[in-house]
Amino acid sequence: MTHMPDLAPISPNTRIGWIGTGVMGLSMCGHLLARGFPTTIFSRTRSRSQPLLDKDARWAASARAVADASNVVFTMLGFPDDVRSAYFGRDGVLAGAGPGTILVDTTTTEPSLAVEIATMAADRGVYSLDAPVSGGDVGARNATLSIMVGGDKSALDTVMPLMQLMGKTIVHQGPAGAGQHTKMCNQIVIAGTMIGVCESLLYGRKAGLNLEVMLQSIRPGAAGCWTLDNLAPRVLKGNFDPGFFVEHFIKDMGIALHEARRMNLALPGLALVHQLYIALAAQGHGRKGTHALMLALERLSST
Repeated sequence: MTHMPDLAPISPNTRIGWIGTGVMGLSMCGHLLARGFPTTIFSRTRSRSQPLLDKDARWAASARAVADASNVVFTMLGFPDDVRSAYFGRDGVLAGAGPGTILVDTTTTEPSLAVEIATMAADRGVYSLDAPVSGGDVGARNATLSIMVGGDKSALDTVMPLMQLMGKTIVHQGPAGAGQHTKMCNQIVIAGTMIGVCESLLYGRKAGLNLEVMLQSIRPGAAGCWTLDNLAPRVLKGNFDPGFFVEHFIKDMGIALHEARRMNLALPGLALVHQLYIALAAQGHGRKGTHALMLALERLSST
């Protein structure tokens, strides 16, 4: 096994690389830029990166070029295939990362992929962390994300000052892949919570309640949760803009169900919600926010 180089502490001159500037990545990278770190970015759609370029981020022509210019590289992408494309191959992150570089994948992806990246990185003297996040667009904008980390603890300790600029809760979960497994636990809870919130709103409306008044009673009680606080108000306004895309949530639930099958677990609640979201996407709502589950439930009840 390749000897792992000593880790350099974070300083104002630490060169940051960022790949993926969608709903989440744009805000997360913006927090690092605001602290003055020299930052190099790459995204498949350059126009999405313009707000960061306007704040003096440098554009790179490829993921490899980002890694070549950086001490710490963050990725925030959509799907496992996007991660594979960004990390592997002649123009990938691993081809450009020098010894001692720290790679941090904040995408929600397959635990096995996180292990594969970590293994290949270690062979090059490169550190790798799988660090998926929870908190949606609100958490990304407000730097209050929960970040679940798998991989080398010393690498996490090194980049902790950067993580703290993006998140409020940063917990080391264990070896490579453990961060992704923890995110699956998170997504399973969200799936069950989301259907409960949407069915509650559907029931309350059918019963003739003023839903805003109803929420005043249930939000402070045992039903209280992030989804009620942040997404139920959007549902009431008919605002289904994405903080987190339906199609990405379908991907996450699919990963969790695959892992459950591998571990010989039955997760019938998750399987049900997964099917409802597939129906929602089939109805043309894949690029809406996850709270658009309300639309599929309304359709089932013809309301």
